[in-house]
Amino acid sequence: MRKNSIKNTRINAEVHRELADIIRLEIKDPRIAQFTSVTAVEVAPDLKTMKAWISVLGDEKALDDTIKGLKSAEGFARRELARRINLRNTPEITFIADDSDSIAYGIEMTHKIDEVTESQDESV
Repeated sequence: MRKNSIKNTRINAEVHRELADIIRLEIKDPRIAQFTSVTAVEVAPDLKTMKAWISVLGDEKALDDTIKGLKSAEGFARRELARRINLRNTPEITFIADDSDSIAYGIEMTHKIDEVTESQDESV
């Protein structure tokens, strides 16, 4: 299976969705921040390994603590993925801190959109 094949894209999307649900609903580690999101997932074509980019709303300490908590819960997350998704191999998960700070960027853009719509409502 090639890296950019349709099958690999579908697997990435399904693993992304399930891993986000597992982190949000199943893992109960207090080190994991409440506003944690999986921004991207890349499963290797041989299904042996995967990289998951994690973003956290908060400071660097919250991100570091969340990554440490996720690394300690890696076995649980992998077992849950195996239970939820029928793959030939369940990939080993590597959690990577997403430095793009996509959650904060999304909140900032939402505020800007709200400001624009409020100014348009006042001018009408």
